[in-house]
Amino acid sequence: MKYFILFGPPGAGKGTHAGALAQKYNLKHLSTGELLRAEIAAGTPLGIQARDLIAAGNLVPDEVVEGMIEKAFDSCTGIDGFLLDGFPRTLPQAEALDRITAARGETVTGVISIMIPDEEVFNRIAHRAEIEGRADDASKTTIAHRIETYHAQTEPLIEYYRKTGKYHEVAGFPGSIEEVRERVLELVENI
Repeated sequence: MKYFILFGPPGAGKGTHAGALAQKYNLKHLSTGELLRAEIAAGTPLGIQARDLIAAGNLVPDEVVEGMIEKAFDSCTGIDGFLLDGFPRTLPQAEALDRITAARGETVTGVISIMIPDEEVFNRIAHRAEIEGRADDASKTTIAHRIETYHAQTEPLIEYYRKTGKYHEVAGFPGSIEEVRERVLELVENI
């Protein structure tokens, strides 16, 4: 089983390119954002807790996200692997993912990092909030907090995966969606 991680700051295009990657390589796309939004839409206790944390620009507790990921690993069949989008976001989550895959006798295959500058992150999140009506991304303060959270908590994963030789970076800006997608697919071909 292959385990690819789509990495990069919020708004880098992880969700935009995930479908093409999943289809080409027969991977199950697991977006923690989508899993959480489904819980929020369903009004579950987890969804209510997650909604309040996300609205403030904070991350959902690790054990909740890890449980959702492990459940998905256990329930998916007929695929060649997984494409993780939005997980791991912190060093403890990366260590948890290592434990989860090791328990299956497997390991992370590669990290595909789509990189864009902070100014572009801000523009893309604000635009997405407007188009999709996503209240969790609408405020400038929340967007700024998400960028800060990425730099403080998620960016350290670059060095974590670089040390293992599994970190691979691609420019997500400038370029059209199609141009960036070609870069991403070419990168995966070489992993």
